[in-house]
Order: sequence, then C-alpha cells, then structure tokens
Amino acid sequence: MCEKKQDDIEAVIKKLQQGNQVFVTAEKNPGDVSPKVRSKNVEAGQKPDAVVVTCSDSRVPPEHIFSAGIGELFVIRTAGNVIGDFELGSIEYAVGHLGTSVVLVLGHNHCGAVAAAMQGHGHGYITSIVEEIQPAIAGEENVATCENRNIDNSIKRILQSEAINERINAGEVRVLGAKYNLESGVVEFFG
Repeated sequence: MCEKKQDDIEAVIKKLQQGNQVFVTAEKNPGDVSPKVRSKNVEAGQKPDAVVVTCSDSRVPPEHIFSAGIGELFVIRTAGNVIGDFELGSIEYAVGHLGTSVVLVLGHNHCGAVAAAMQGHGHGYITSIVEEIQPAIAGEENVATCENRNIDNSIKRILQSEAINERINAGEVRVLGAKYNLESGVVEFFG
C-alpha cells in the first residue's frame, strides 16, 4: 500500500513538472475548463492532485504554470506565500478530507514580500507578512537566497501541523518546495 502511495505521489510531481514544461512554450493553458469537467467536479466532488501554496503576485498563476484545468489544484495564495493558521487549516483540509498527496510551496523570483522583508518595510497589516519572513532571512543579503529561505520557512510552518506529519510519516503525503522564474516560466523543484 505504502509503495503504491509513493508511486502516486511521484506521478503527481511528474504531472506538475510536465505541465510546467508545456507552459514554458505555450500560448494558452491547455487545462480542461470545459462544462463537462465543471459538472464532473460538482457531481463527484473535488479531488485535486496537489495543494499549491503560492504568492498572491498576479504574475504567478498556478493553474497556468502547471497547465492545469478545473479541479486539479487546490490553490492557496498569500503575499510572500506565507503560512498562517488559515492557510495551514486549508492545507489540512485538502490533505485530510480531499485526499491530496502533494503539498507544494511555490515561491518566485522578484518577490515583493521578500524584498520588503529584506528592506524592513511594512505598514498596516503588511507588517505581519514582513515579520513572518524576516527571521527566516536574517543576516542574508542575496535576494535569491532570501527567496529560497522564505520557501523553506513556509515548509517549516506546514510541518508544524500534527495532522500533516501523521500523513507524511504514513507515506501518504509529501511536502516540497519549488521556485518559479517570472522571466522564463520555468519551475525549479526542490527535494
């Protein structure tokens, strides 16, 4: 059973990677958004392949980046792809109730939230985002390294969930990170 689940997890990751390869040269998203698939997802319920936690940046559209259609991705977007209680609860819901086996934290280059954290800027509620990122990047001046550390920090926050860890230990779920390049469209997967 565990080996089959691991094969399923690998198949989901491969599907994401292949979808990204299609996206890099595509003019349009080939994902299925037809009335038939909409009806199927209503009647049968959603069974997304992966949870994608990503930045709210309008240049980072996960369904397009992975050539996905309706019902394939459970997407959670916050500035800087930060994880708080609501996001963590949403991930637990997708994993526990929808059976999603892959949780992908998708950061990106030129991230404004990471830049703000590096510069110590933030006002109003933006301060909460900056304060979540700053400890993870403390002392680092390389932007790319800070972006990667922020991805790792979001993964660490996900791993604080007992429910997620139980599924990881049972071989039912994998949490990994990736970084999207705004210029090329390429996603680099970590781990």
